[in-house]
Amino acid sequence: MLDAGEPAAGPWRAEPVEQFACLLLGCAGPPAGRPGVVAVDGRSGSGKTTVSQLICAAVPASAVVHTDDVAWNHSILDWTDLLVDGVLQPVHRGEPVSFRPPAWRERSREGAIEVPADCELVIVEGVGAARRELMHLIDVVVWVQADMVEAERRGIERDGGDEAAVSFWHLWMAEELPFMAQQRPWERAAFVVAGTPLLPHDAASQVVIAGPTLSPGRPPSSS
Repeated sequence: MLDAGEPAAGPWRAEPVEQFACLLLGCAGPPAGRPGVVAVDGRSGSGKTTVSQLICAAVPASAVVHTDDVAWNHSILDWTDLLVDGVLQPVHRGEPVSFRPPAWRERSREGAIEVPADCELVIVEGVGAARRELMHLIDVVVWVQADMVEAERRGIERDGGDEAAVSFWHLWMAEELPFMAQQRPWERAAFVVAGTPLLPHDAASQVVIAGPTLSPGRPPSSS
């Protein structure tokens, strides 16, 4: 089941992850002096993180930025400026990123959001990663389409499966559903990945996608 307004994608095909990474790099083109930037967007529980990790593993010089880390203890969806100022603008300048959002400092969260200077590809993953306000800084959009019932089950289970997880899911949906209806990020996607695929495939080495077959993408750098 898809939400009203989101069209069912297809036809689907199983694509080796390495080839999918080449297609993404080909779509991104060869930006001068900076990494390509891919947004992996989708509804909560759709499988965005899994897809992003697969892409990252196929491109040795890559990094994943999770919007949940940018938004941590800040806002569910109102974090555009933090991502732009702290991550995407430095990436576009070809600079390394070591970003500690304000809430990280205020609440003494350790570490930082890191993007090395020598990255070939930066994958921005999360609900809202392909919002209109970011598109001048995004090279390629991937939309992860999923059955909403299964996505809800996954999301609640991921968050602990208890009453608190159910309450948090509904709190999040109260913001996510109207946001997605207004933004319609799937319309900006070069590729749609099946987050709840029915097509037989090897989940460790393939993704199930709908989108153009481009020839040929540039292979990931081995360095």
